[in-house]
Amino acid sequence: MSGTETNKTDPQDLPRGWAWATVADVGDAELGRARHPDWHTGPEMRPYLRVANVFEDRIDSTDLKEMDFSGLFEKYRLEPGDVLLNEGQSPHLVGRPAIYRGVPADVAFTNSLIRFRANTGVLQEWALLVFRRHLHSGRFMREVRITTNIAHLSAKRLKAVEFPVPPTAEQHRIVDAVKAHLARLDAIEAKLRAVLGRLDRLEVAVMSAAATGLLDPDEQHASSAIPPRLGVNDGPLPDTAVGWTWKRLEEIADVVGGVTKDSKRQGDPDTPEVPYLRVANAQRARLDLTHVTKIRVAEKVVDKLRLCEGDLLMAEGGDRDKLGRGWIWEGQLPECIHQNHLFRARLRDDVTHPKLLAWYVNSAARAWFESNGKQSVNLASISISKVKQLPVPTPPPESQVAAVKAGEQALARLAQLTEHCRAALAHNTVLRRALLGDAFAGRLVPQDSADEPAEELLKRIRVEHEANEAEKKAIRRVARARAKADSRPAMALPPPAHTASAVDTIGEQTTLPMEFNA
Repeated sequence: MSGTETNKTDPQDLPRGWAWATVADVGDAELGRARHPDWHTGPEMRPYLRVANVFEDRIDSTDLKEMDFSGLFEKYRLEPGDVLLNEGQSPHLVGRPAIYRGVPADVAFTNSLIRFRANTGVLQEWALLVFRRHLHSGRFMREVRITTNIAHLSAKRLKAVEFPVPPTAEQHRIVDAVKAHLARLDAIEAKLRAVLGRLDRLEVAVMSAAATGLLDPDEQHASSAIPPRLGVNDGPLPDTAVGWTWKRLEEIADVVGGVTKDSKRQGDPDTPEVPYLRVANAQRARLDLTHVTKIRVAEKVVDKLRLCEGDLLMAEGGDRDKLGRGWIWEGQLPECIHQNHLFRARLRDDVTHPKLLAWYVNSAARAWFESNGKQSVNLASISISKVKQLPVPTPPPESQVAAVKAGEQALARLAQLTEHCRAALAHNTVLRRALLGDAFAGRLVPQDSADEPAEELLKRIRVEHEANEAEKKAIRRVARARAKADSRPAMALPPPAHTASAVDTIGEQTTLPMEFNA
């Protein structure tokens, strides 16, 4: 592709000595093998990588599948240095690239991935940088096609995508510089994520301490012995401050399930629609109202399940460690109900504050929910009768305000620290993109006038490509000729001419014509 043609799709000027090409100009891009039920077993079972294994600059081989590659393994076998790109994903992740570096060994790939193998003079590491830039700049999204809610980047469309080519020596310099900078950014990101993990654990500890009265330094601690009226099946209960007592949830709150979807009612236009919360809306210690759907239900059901401020919502099913997660409804919508996979606990009187109950459910009570839940196939659940038996710490009236205030102040400080860490992570991402921008603008490393111009490199690549194609065509012609010869039926040979032999002489005498004279 000429520079003029490429500038129609990407007007960026290239540094001196660089040249525009397409992906097809600088390497081979091929789809992997399609999966099929008939190949789940066979004589040549091999592991393969799929889209779930390929992340940006990282391959996760912890969950490998196998397929029969009889007679085809060499065609789809990965070689160290091959760049793999996600062919099918959500739109912003299509084209996410990583280099296969030989681990795991002897592995193939499926058609959910595209394999790029660079020609001589184009570094695979440079190709990775180009593809990462196309990923983050949104270039790949311009090639996306959506089918059945999945975005696809075909190998054909990838081959036509522009590919900037620096001199080979400059490719080496840029790759080395980017690796050094990225190593520092990776170290910073790892530390920030470790801090976020500690902040998450500290948040759980603060919620537990606030919900049991232990966050107030002026409070005295009580014994951790289980009160006799609570059964031993509840497990060890956490310490509480002096004066705090344990009650069953059903003693202090009304616990109900939510609405069940009714396909008949959903199609009735006379039944009014109302917003309702699902399990996806009930996150750990918060409600996510980004996507709230609606459901058609009778008015009497709405009256029964209408959420009020202070109602605690808890997940009934999902992963085992997510049972009971949820938060308080704070009147974010004028009217809203909840589905049957969420329990609603509405406190009676002023026995405890809704936040104290919510903090406890999302912290110290997590172990109780896990031990009392039931597992079926890949889904865990807990019954409403079990939830009603949840042991709950309840404070004396004079301690509620202090406990809530102490919890809010500590959690606010943690939230502030968490926000700073997330902002730093976002800035780290910006720095990564800026680093790639500098690399492709020629600002990251000094240029050397002695480097061979990329145009000369591309000329050699074209000559090598044409020679390889000619060789492949010759091989295919020979193969077709052999196949044609092998399929041609054999010609019938004429019978051999009969000649007299020793056997004829010794055997039966030959009859000769006889003539008689008159």
